[in-house]
Amino acid sequence: MSVAGHKETLSFQTEVSQLLHLMIHALYSNKEIFLRELVSNAADACDKLRFEALSDDALLEGEGELQIQVEFDKQARTVTVRDNGIGMSREEVIENIGTIAKSGTKEFFSRLTGDQAKDAHLIGQFGVGFYSAFIVAERVELTSRRAGMGPEHGVRWVSEGTGEYSIETVEAPHRGTEIVLHLKADEDEFLDGYRLRHIITRYSDHIPLPIRMRAFNDQGEPGEEWETVNKANALWARSRNEITDEEYKEFYKHVAHDFEDPLAWTHNRVEGRQEYTTLLYIPKRAPFDLWDRDRRHGIKLYVRRVFIMDDAEQLMPAYLRFVRGVVDSSDLPLNVSREILQNNRLIDGMRAGSVKKVLGLLEELAKDRPEDYQTFWSAFGQVMKEGPAEDYANRAQIAGLLRFASSHTGEATQDVSLADYIGRMKEGQKAIYYITADSHGAAAHSPHLEVFRKHGVEVLLLSDRVDEWLMSHLTEFDGKPFKSVSKGALDLGELETDEEKKAAESAEKEAGDVVARLKTALGDKVDDVRVSHRLTDSPACIVLNEHDMALYMQQLLRQAGQKLPSTKPVLEINPGHALIQKLKDVDEAQLGEWAEILFNQALLAEGAQLEDPAGFVRRLNSLILSRL
Repeated sequence: MSVAGHKETLSFQTEVSQLLHLMIHALYSNKEIFLRELVSNAADACDKLRFEALSDDALLEGEGELQIQVEFDKQARTVTVRDNGIGMSREEVIENIGTIAKSGTKEFFSRLTGDQAKDAHLIGQFGVGFYSAFIVAERVELTSRRAGMGPEHGVRWVSEGTGEYSIETVEAPHRGTEIVLHLKADEDEFLDGYRLRHIITRYSDHIPLPIRMRAFNDQGEPGEEWETVNKANALWARSRNEITDEEYKEFYKHVAHDFEDPLAWTHNRVEGRQEYTTLLYIPKRAPFDLWDRDRRHGIKLYVRRVFIMDDAEQLMPAYLRFVRGVVDSSDLPLNVSREILQNNRLIDGMRAGSVKKVLGLLEELAKDRPEDYQTFWSAFGQVMKEGPAEDYANRAQIAGLLRFASSHTGEATQDVSLADYIGRMKEGQKAIYYITADSHGAAAHSPHLEVFRKHGVEVLLLSDRVDEWLMSHLTEFDGKPFKSVSKGALDLGELETDEEKKAAESAEKEAGDVVARLKTALGDKVDDVRVSHRLTDSPACIVLNEHDMALYMQQLLRQAGQKLPSTKPVLEINPGHALIQKLKDVDEAQLGEWAEILFNQALLAEGAQLEDPAGFVRRLNSLILSRL
């Protein structure tokens, strides 16, 4: 059937043009990577067809064996990568290649450092590996037809990697995608069959699909026969002692589309009532879309080595969404769907087992390779803090993996475990003390820490946005309850001497009149005014009720449009502070002004926003002038 070619020339998305320029002129120091990327994409296309064909075998068009072919032509100076996978329609070619908005390109450019070696690692994270073809090619021709569509629906895409590309409708007798690279003048090394085979066996040996090249004839030239050049078996199905670390690392790069080695991995075969195999990896760096909880691309599900689906979110909880790898089940049916996975006891068992393996791997990493664990925590610590709320069954194990900044070190680095903290607890200390704030500086310099510094008691400094939510679900660790130093009444118990307790009682009696006057002056702005046991240097501080949310977090949620119940804080004063002593001799009119200033200062120290900042400035200026 003849095809009336519908050809048009389109411009690349601006970010794509920038990316192509970067690819061609700056980024890759290892040019051979282009073949790995194209073969990886071809393998994904075959996997997608195999999955869709489970419900519609007509998509296979009578050609059941999926494969990838690689060949070269010295005379034409071309390298061709061909697959008989799912293929693409005209619209899909434009969407997936003409633009790469889905790849987060703007975010990609914002991460560039100018260091070629470091920047090269970003490519895999942003799904832009196809464009690596332009490292070695001056022109790229892509011909594709989607499975299930007629030969007249083929599409050809051509670009020289500049500002535009052409796309036209062509006749394509075979489904799948063929990419022809017209090599640059100085890229003759890729017109060598042995060189191409070496690249394939180095980077793509593990792909469970045959990658074929033409067999050499008696003259040492490619002949008519095709032969498989990779092992073409599922790496995870092999015994662990047969697999080298290098093979594990290369498989990770394939399955995660990452250019860096993984931080750690765990490979396990489970037998018994359930049979399945897991090969799970911990990446070294966070992907750009880590905080997009709807973007799930971690675990690939296989059934008896047949690819079933990508992004199998049922196999890993959200707080472990950074984990990459495969799960291969011997028990699930081949036609399993996402709906069936939702409430499936087999899936629940595999998920529970996989989570245990990942948490165990992280515990080993923390124990045996603390520097690598710190690298992990810097990348994924905030995600792990979602765990105690989401995974009650493993809450204690997750808590043991958490890391915090602490007043013990004074540094912002989160490297203190709860076990470390308990090991340094003072004699007579009953609780794990912590404070939440909107920044490390605000936490480290909070007036609530003054009495703890006096007694040499360590306080955990929590300043991540997720910390307030975390602590609402983490009530104790190793039998020790958590206690916020900025909420509720403070009782140091055995940490205070009898003399200190008597002095505090005496000061509270002496300050009774000032407390009553301040409470009257502030009225319904506060729940109470009382003498503080927290302060040694500051005149006053804000204390919330035991279960109230931190003021800075209340402010954030209100700005986001959340409606919150109104809460009134407690104002605690330090009766030994000179400013509070002066208030004993101030008349009622001036006391009202001082009360407002004390209250607003305490709010600011908590990271809260004043309702009337101009009024605060006016009062402060007025009182300063009255003393000059």
